[in-house]
Amino acid sequence: MSNYSTDANILEYEPQIKDYGIIDFTDYHSKTTADIQRHLRIEWWPRVKRSSLTSRYFNTTDVEMDNTKLQAAQFTVAAVYHILAYYILPQLTQHSAEADRFRMMIDFYKSKFREEFDLILQDGVKYDWDGDGTIQETEEQPQHFNRLVR
Repeated sequence: MSNYSTDANILEYEPQIKDYGIIDFTDYHSKTTADIQRHLRIEWWPRVKRSSLTSRYFNTTDVEMDNTKLQAAQFTVAAVYHILAYYILPQLTQHSAEADRFRMMIDFYKSKFREEFDLILQDGVKYDWDGDGTIQETEEQPQHFNRLVR
């Protein structure tokens, strides 16, 4: 599985993060990638698999999302925010009643992740529907397809 982020990506946003004693983030990258894919299966895939785009490529509505058809680069920023908020910073906070610096950073990166993920959904998830290795403009489908969602 190709991860959506690397240690270098994290260091772009938090250059001193390794100064706190956590040296390697390898396990967290794969966990974050799996978490983002789960968010997509919950929030994006149910809507898109019922769309006309899906019917061009498949005859059934019970097709599962193929993670290898997603464009990893589209999720890099969201992955950095997620890994900081859910895996790295929780190890650094004291988890006390008073908010410390790391707890405030957790809250900040959680909201940034949600914001970035919503922007990806609104802009259109890049998914290689036909499996040809390239993503055409017609293969990008926004979450709401210009319809009111209640």
